[in-house]
Amino acid sequence: MTMPMSDPNPWATAMNNLGMPPMGMTGQPIMPDFDPNLGMIPGITPMNPMIPGLGMVPAPLSQDIPVIKEIIHCKSCTLFPPNPNLPPPATRDRPPGCKTVFVGGLPENATEQLIMEVFGQCGDITAIRKSKKNFCHIRFAEEFTVDKALFLSGYRIRLGSSTDKKDTGRLHVDFAQARDDLYEWECRQRMLAREERHRRKMEEDRLRPPSPPPIVHYSEHECSQLGDKIKDDGKFAEAVRVLLTWLERGEVNRRNANNFYSMIQSSNSHIRRLMSEKSQHEKEMEEAKEKFKTALAGILAQFEQIVSVFQAASKQKAWDHFSKAQRKNLDMWRKQAEEIRNMHNEQLMGIRREEEMEMSDDDMEDTPDSVSQAEALKEENDSLRCQLDAYRNEVELLKQEQGKNQPMRSEEDNTHSQQLSFLQQALQGMQKQLLKMREELKQRETDLEKSLEDKQQLTNQVQTLKEGLQNLQNTQIIQVGAASTVVSCSQEKEGPTEKSPQSPVHSEREALLVGIISTFLHVHPFGASIEYICSYLQRLDTKINPGEVEALLSRLPCTFRQELTGVGASLEKRWNFCGFQGIKST
Repeated sequence: MTMPMSDPNPWATAMNNLGMPPMGMTGQPIMPDFDPNLGMIPGITPMNPMIPGLGMVPAPLSQDIPVIKEIIHCKSCTLFPPNPNLPPPATRDRPPGCKTVFVGGLPENATEQLIMEVFGQCGDITAIRKSKKNFCHIRFAEEFTVDKALFLSGYRIRLGSSTDKKDTGRLHVDFAQARDDLYEWECRQRMLAREERHRRKMEEDRLRPPSPPPIVHYSEHECSQLGDKIKDDGKFAEAVRVLLTWLERGEVNRRNANNFYSMIQSSNSHIRRLMSEKSQHEKEMEEAKEKFKTALAGILAQFEQIVSVFQAASKQKAWDHFSKAQRKNLDMWRKQAEEIRNMHNEQLMGIRREEEMEMSDDDMEDTPDSVSQAEALKEENDSLRCQLDAYRNEVELLKQEQGKNQPMRSEEDNTHSQQLSFLQQALQGMQKQLLKMREELKQRETDLEKSLEDKQQLTNQVQTLKEGLQNLQNTQIIQVGAASTVVSCSQEKEGPTEKSPQSPVHSEREALLVGIISTFLHVHPFGASIEYICSYLQRLDTKINPGEVEALLSRLPCTFRQELTGVGASLEKRWNFCGFQGIKST
């Protein structure tokens, strides 16, 4: 290999690519500023990476910086770079897992040793399949070495210093598709998929909630222990779960039936404890509500005082003595205080409205079922209307089919006519039933409106009775003192006289009971038993007993009437309100 020594730059470039300091023929360093750690000479462009000791492919560079290809010297050949102005050689699409390359344009005298010498610098070669037609296939051990081999595509190769045509050629390196590469790639993908599935399964197992503890099997020893656990309040929940599992498994038989009965009885004994806990929590909740209401009322009272202070300050006697800025601040403070006061007042009124609604809901539970019956009638009316529409649609479809199949057999016409007649009869029946249901619905609605009007009248009557009773009590208290002396004197002079008829209502409380019972029985037109009446009254006053109520109703035969309903064992006494009929007779 000849190279003119007058220009040391090419020689220095080649030795620098070999990773050795450039030396002259006399042994003196040509470039004194060589840095062996960098493997390059400062100020010189990075050389071709095909030389041993350096990577085959340089580090990824920017797309704007072109890669410079230079001459590569091997032991038995020399590689000359292609013209940099030519476009890059074309390549096919890279197959998945490609480790094999196609190398064309080899010299005719090329051997496997030459191919190993040139492409062995790219990486470990596992197989070389050479053809007689100046091309071969090279399979590498790693995929990334294929990119290094593609770097040599376009190079002209020359064996030694010969100029024979058989010793020269232009290399063309391209991806090759091999079954072994595809098989290894598929195996690797399956392995990665298995690893991913395993990782997901481990993650799901980690995030899955723990399984409940297993239920022990039934035995005499476990049964005795479970009976003790059921009696313990702290272990009751766990013990009941075990008992439920045993019952569902069918562990009960004649021998252990007594044991199961005792455990069920022990479970039933916890109902009283649970009810007491519930009542205690409800009591605490009511106490908290009352405490909140009292605190809110106190806060509201203080807000009222603050607002009254601002109103007093806004009067002309005090307002004229403040400056303009002070008046502005006072006006702003007053508006803020009124807004906060109104907000708290609305909150308190909302709490009271909720309590009133709860009480009204409790009262409505005892009202007659006429509203629910009306809703049921409406739903039934809607369903009947839907059925009627469906029948009409079927009739129309049958008519259309009959019109289309007119020239068909007479038997089909007979069946269609029969179906039409049946559907028409069904439609007539449904229409009659629908009209009947509508009349019943209207009747129920009128009865409901009438009962609501009667209820309103009764409430007004009760209110007037309360006011009249209060006035009577006030006048009676005034007249008792004066009349007592006159009555005593007249009794001494005239002797015993006939007693005036005594009123069946003895106190204001009884008058209130009469009004409430009248209202209650008026909304129950079929009457109510004494227990039903007392259950309603005991919501208002727990001291009311059935004997007192029954005695009061018996003293008013023109207002309340007792009737017997039912037959045989279902015989029941009911009280009815007959005040509207009794007022005519009295």
